[in-house]
Amino acid sequence: MRPRPWRTAVLAVLAITSVVGVVGVATGLWVELTGTGTTRVQGLTETVPWDQAITAPTFAPRATPEPTFDLGRYSTSDPSSPWVVVNKQHPIAESFEPTDLVEVDGVLLRAVVEPDLRAMVEAAAAEGAQLVVRSGYRSYAEQAAARAAIEARRGFAHAERYSARPGFSEHETGLAVDIDSGSDPGCNLQTCFSRTAEGVWLAERAWEFGFVVRYTDENTAVTGYAPEGWHLRWAGRELTGWMHAEGLGSLEEALGVPGGPDYPAG
Repeated sequence: MRPRPWRTAVLAVLAITSVVGVVGVATGLWVELTGTGTTRVQGLTETVPWDQAITAPTFAPRATPEPTFDLGRYSTSDPSSPWVVVNKQHPIAESFEPTDLVEVDGVLLRAVVEPDLRAMVEAAAAEGAQLVVRSGYRSYAEQAAARAAIEARRGFAHAERYSARPGFSEHETGLAVDIDSGSDPGCNLQTCFSRTAEGVWLAERAWEFGFVVRYTDENTAVTGYAPEGWHLRWAGRELTGWMHAEGLGSLEEALGVPGGPDYPAG
């Protein structure tokens, strides 16, 4: 059977119309995309200004909310205060000695620290971390001896980074405690402590029991000391819980107290 001439003509017209339509749409879109800043990208049902075709979301800066408790409740300079901040800019009086020292696992600490410390050691043990209490309160004279020993062994520069001068140590408040690793004693007082089971547990959980890992990589510029994952400072669960929730890594930041790497001149 011979093809009918009219059918061939119709098919040819349809083919040409399709090609022209596609080329027209493509040409129109190209013109719209490469035109001036006032050109518009056309959708199926609406025309959208080019600079509004993709709108990036914007977010207002998140301010740190005020706590539900009074941050001025306790002094940051009275050595008997639970929120006292002792650093290279804020010393403690040579004559200060806490009046409520108790013995906890062979070391002296203020009585207010004992319940939370015992609870923390017990909780860690239940999860496989063996926290061993190493040291607590030191008098001015004891801190002077500890500092002199480190300086003699490792040099002045090392001592400045890791050991407080007498009168500038948190240990003199009775609120600080050093912890050893029961699972890896070779890392005690070493930077590798932070990688032991005990160091990891303290970094994640100490805040739940009112303690701050006082010296970390993140807060060295504020505290003035190199990281010590074993050095804890008790400040109470209310404060440390708020600090954890708000991502505050130091007492200086939380309580608005200056710090830094340098001791006062003179």
